[in-house]
Amino acid sequence: MKTKFLSNLGLAMRAGKLVTGDEGVMAAVKSGDAKLVIVAEDASDNTRKKMNDKCRSYRVPIMEFGSRDELGQSIGKAERVVIAVTDKGFAQMLEKCRETTGGVRD
Repeated sequence: MKTKFLSNLGLAMRAGKLVTGDEGVMAAVKSGDAKLVIVAEDASDNTRKKMNDKCRSYRVPIMEFGSRDELGQSIGKAERVVIAVTDKGFAQMLEKCRETTGGVRD
């Protein structure tokens, strides 16, 4: 399950449908481009709270998944703490990968 999720995340990156980094993700959420936000499980409490609050107010689904190392490696970058998926199809595919574990919150 985890491998499939990370593989699909890499596919979304290659398709150019991801935004990474705190500022980029915030801008995508505010502009309505973000269809799903992924936060690393080892993100700081402050980052987690900030992303949860922003996503809740803009009604963007958010999930916690993997470590910052795993997220970064899956998209071919250095460590990544927050990632926004900007394509509805990829967002649905990633949510489906996590459905069985209940990792997505609205």
